[in-house]
Amino acid sequence: MSIRARLLLLAGLAVLLPALLGLARFLQARELAIVEDTGRLSLIAQQQADTISERIQGTAQLLFGLARAQDLRQGNSREACSAFLSEVREAYPQYTGILTIQPDGRLYCDSLRSGRDLDLRDRAYFKAALRAPGGVVLEPAFGRLTGTAVLQVAHPVRSGQGELLFVLLASLNLQKLVQNEKLAVHGGELLMLDHKGLVLARTRGAQMPNGGDPAGSSMAGTPLFDFIHSRAASSTEVDGPGGERQVWAVASSEAMTRAQLHIAAGAPKSALVAQADRRFRQDLVLLVLAAAALFLAMWLLAEVSIRRQVGRITRMAQQLAGGDLSARVATPLPRGELGDLMAVLNGTAESLEQQRADIVALNQRLQQAQRMEAIGQLTGGIAHDFNNLLTVVMGSAELLAEQPQADAEQLLLAQSIAHAAQRGAELTQRLLAFARKQALDPKPLDMNQLLAGMDALLRRTLGEHIEIELIRAAGLWPALVDHGQLENALLNLCLNARDAMPGGGRLTLETANVRLDDDYAARHGDVVAGQYVMLAVSDTGQGIAAEHLPRVFEPFFTTKEKGKGTGLGLSMVYGFIKQSAGHVGIYSEPGQGTTIKLYLPRWQGAHTTDTAPTAGAGVAGGHETILLVEDDEAVRSYALAALRSFGYQVVEAADGPAAMAVLQQRSDIELLFTDIVMPGGMNGRALADAARRLRPALRVLYTSGYTENAIVHHGRLDAGAQLLSKPYRRGELDRAVRLALKAAGDGCADRA
Repeated sequence: MSIRARLLLLAGLAVLLPALLGLARFLQARELAIVEDTGRLSLIAQQQADTISERIQGTAQLLFGLARAQDLRQGNSREACSAFLSEVREAYPQYTGILTIQPDGRLYCDSLRSGRDLDLRDRAYFKAALRAPGGVVLEPAFGRLTGTAVLQVAHPVRSGQGELLFVLLASLNLQKLVQNEKLAVHGGELLMLDHKGLVLARTRGAQMPNGGDPAGSSMAGTPLFDFIHSRAASSTEVDGPGGERQVWAVASSEAMTRAQLHIAAGAPKSALVAQADRRFRQDLVLLVLAAAALFLAMWLLAEVSIRRQVGRITRMAQQLAGGDLSARVATPLPRGELGDLMAVLNGTAESLEQQRADIVALNQRLQQAQRMEAIGQLTGGIAHDFNNLLTVVMGSAELLAEQPQADAEQLLLAQSIAHAAQRGAELTQRLLAFARKQALDPKPLDMNQLLAGMDALLRRTLGEHIEIELIRAAGLWPALVDHGQLENALLNLCLNARDAMPGGGRLTLETANVRLDDDYAARHGDVVAGQYVMLAVSDTGQGIAAEHLPRVFEPFFTTKEKGKGTGLGLSMVYGFIKQSAGHVGIYSEPGQGTTIKLYLPRWQGAHTTDTAPTAGAGVAGGHETILLVEDDEAVRSYALAALRSFGYQVVEAADGPAAMAVLQQRSDIELLFTDIVMPGGMNGRALADAARRLRPALRVLYTSGYTENAIVHHGRLDAGAQLLSKPYRRGELDRAVRLALKAAGDGCADRA
């Protein structure tokens, strides 16, 4: 049995007992309704009796007031008297007429202004008024002119000596009193009789037109009249004209007794029962509706609160089983155990989805690392041989340019060759930077001093149409970074910013101390929480479209026109910062500009900063003896010729074992200038280590187009090691040799 069926069964059992109790109460309420309606009939009759008493008292007061009116006194014209009474009657429409009667019984004036001559001496109320010393005389009757049941209220007006002056008479409309009464009992009616059983007025119930005696007929001798006249009880049941049972209630008052009137309220018992039955049916309908509402509520409860919720859980479980970890039970969740279960399922799904996302992210990082490793291996393999070739090309181009017999055309060709070789070298260097395979020499650096030193260079390079603003933070921490590589990266970013503002704009360079917390590190999987020195480069240029932002650091991806960019600039910056244990953030909005933030690790040691070496004005040269070790014959020949042209004594060797043999034979070698990557089982680092054991004071200068891991570990140049990267120019070779020869021999050897 389903949950919904079980709930509906429980609802049926829950309704059954209230239904039985309700039936018993309905039967009791049926009898109670009759009793209550009978009480209402008594109340209606009594209210009508009180109303008539109030009207009699009001009429008496009116007559007492009129008796003092001068318009009714003897000597006034009959027409004036009738006009006055007519105005009074218009003000009191409950009276059918108001008139004055002379002591001899003749009509003097009346409100109807009929001008008739009537003899009223035979009227009972007149006779009673003649005998009454004062007050009012009451007599129910039917008006001769109107045929309407009225209550004649006569007031004898006497002089101060007791002489009768005239009789004031007001005819109170009884039928209107009865007809204006709104009964609160269904099928009820009011009946007014005089003391002889004459029907003065009655009103029929709207639903019970059962005939009965009309006004003016007599009910004397009927059971109803006997009950009303005797007043033995407040209510009774009698048979009506049609044989149906009727319930009647009678009321009395002192004024009604004086007026010889009887007032009763009644209704057919069938009407009272019908009203009770109608209530029964209404209550039964309510019970049915309540039961239906209960069943509907149970159905809705089962459908919405249970079955539908279980269905939501089932669908989510099916989606999870199908591998859709993004499935969730949609909010809002219900309260109670089902809601708790849904919350647990959602939490479990979120945890599983997060685990999957973490696995995907780890796979992506692994794939990225594998790609980087593959690119690094490919780039390193190419860079070694390619940079050797470029070294020869650049050196040969310089030699051609320095030939005294070279004409302008040859000089131009030599410069073009050297420029092309330099671009090739830069391309190789950028690939190594992106692959994080370049040799870095990080040292403490004051970023504010770097910006100050590059300010003039940037203004010349970017042009006057670019406004440069420097925002240098006070108390800036020193950063641990390779000075030269950071300069190249900053210059690259500034050039990109210039290209993004062809019509001019503002370039803002800003430094700041920042701390990347654990939350930030959690959102960026390649970031280590800690303290960093930030360098932000912001432009007001064209901005980068949102769909391009995730790819801007990919190699060879560029949004520039074809031929205006290699797509390696940002990738080189990205690789350099990552290799420096830093972080790169980019924020851009089309039409608003771009901000690239470089986060470099804070130097935690003594507050010393690196300064760039100052190049000499020309070739320094020297007379020292240098051991040149290079496996590439063309590069060795170029370096040999260049060093000898500087004045040095040069001994050459093609590999490590040959170099060791030279060192064992000659004691005048002051500098070992060796390539790092060499065949024969002994690379440049192994050669330097062996030479240091043989000659501890020997100075060492390394050169290489790609260092592998010989003197570079974790992307950083070993402490104390000096490296001249290929390809190099003659001037760069001269400066590197002089710096190496000036270094402390023992210290350099130890650190190499």
